[in-house]
Amino acid sequence: MITLVRRITTGCVLGATLAALAACGTAPVPQRPPVSPSAVPSRPPTLAPGPAGLTPVFRNGPRGPEKTVALTFDADMTAGQGDRAARGERFDNPRLIATLRALKVPATVFMTGRWAEEYAVQARSIGRDPLFEVANHSYSHYAFTEDCYGLPTIAGSEARMRGDVERAFAAFRAVGVRGAMPYFRFPGGCYDRRALRALSAVGVTAVQWDVVSGDAFATDAGAVARQVLDGVRAGSVVVMHCTRSAAPVTERAVRVIVPVLRERGFRFVKVSELIGAP
Repeated sequence: MITLVRRITTGCVLGATLAALAACGTAPVPQRPPVSPSAVPSRPPTLAPGPAGLTPVFRNGPRGPEKTVALTFDADMTAGQGDRAARGERFDNPRLIATLRALKVPATVFMTGRWAEEYAVQARSIGRDPLFEVANHSYSHYAFTEDCYGLPTIAGSEARMRGDVERAFAAFRAVGVRGAMPYFRFPGGCYDRRALRALSAVGVTAVQWDVVSGDAFATDAGAVARQVLDGVRAGSVVVMHCTRSAAPVTERAVRVIVPVLRERGFRFVKVSELIGAP
C-alpha cells in the first residue's frame, strides 16, 4: 500500500557526526601483485547513533557547493496484498527501472520484503545492478506508529518491530539481492522515539527525505515533475514510488525531471553517497 507522505516531527535529533568509512591501503608487497580496489571490502556509510543510542535519522545531504540529488523509490507491498497481486494488480514498475537505466540515473530503491518475494527476478536484477542500491522498507509495510495514513500497525513489542526489519533483510538474501544497504525507511515515513529505540540494535540509519514528489495516486505527471523541480536543492533526497498500480505516472515524471535537473547542474547519486559526503 502506498500512502501520502508527510514530515514526522519527533523529539529526537539527528546524529551529530557521520560514521567514517572503513579504509585501508598498503604498499605493494614484493613478488605479490597489489590488491585490486574492487576486491577490498568496504562498509557502507552510516550515521552515528543518535542521543541515547537511538537509531539516527538522515533527511538530506550537504547543501553545497556540489549540487547532488538522490532519487529514491519505495517499492511498496504489504504482507496482506498477495491476493490482489494474484488477481493481476501490479505493485512493480519495470518500465520505471528501464528508464532509470536508459538515462543512467543512480537511485536507491527502498524495498519491502514482501515486494522482493513477489517480484524476485526484478528484485535480484535491481540488487545486482551497480546503478542501484537496495535498502529496507520493512517486510510487511505495516506502520511503526499508530495513526499512520490508515496503514495496519505492527502490534506488540519493540522486538516485533526489529523482527519485521530483519525479516525483510532475510527476504532480500533469499531472492538473491546482494549487499542490501543498512538503511531503513519507515512505512508512511511515520516514526517516534519508541520506533527509533526498537531499531537501534539492527544497526540501520533511518532515511527520510526533504522533497515529496507527490506521485502517490497522482494522475498528472507534469504536476509531479513540477513539485520535484520546485523543491530540489543541493543534497536533496526525493521520495518517489516504484509501484505501478498506485503511482502510475512516476516514470513519465522522471523523464521530465532528469534532463531539467542535469541542465541545472545537478548530479544524481545514491543515498549512500550523500550519507558518506563530508
